[in-house]
Amino acid sequence: MKRYERRQEALLPRSKFLWRLFRHGMLASIFIVASLAVGIVGYRHFEGMPWTDAFVNAAMILGGMGPVGELHSEAGKLFAGLYALYSGLIAIIAVGIMAAPILHRFLHRFHLEADRDV
Repeated sequence: MKRYERRQEALLPRSKFLWRLFRHGMLASIFIVASLAVGIVGYRHFEGMPWTDAFVNAAMILGGMGPVGELHSEAGKLFAGLYALYSGLIAIIAVGIMAAPILHRFLHRFHLEADRDV
């Protein structure tokens, strides 16, 4: 990612800001898709689930809903617990990636207006 504009620089034009939002959204999507793939492969390996069941369980945990199918092996239960903790962190990271340009623009505009008032 390119650096954000500094306090003394002008506010980024709307078209460039929307492009920045798109790039951040793509980065967050990459994190989510990669995490979903880790979950699918983990459920396939540790629980021997079919691809669709592994996808549903991984997607539900990544979405914060919890597993759908019953877990039978100790390794599968350990994986599911660790994957759930990991998924919580990924959710926070993805929200942070998406919120960063919006918060930066808000704060940058606030500082520009504050500098004009002084």
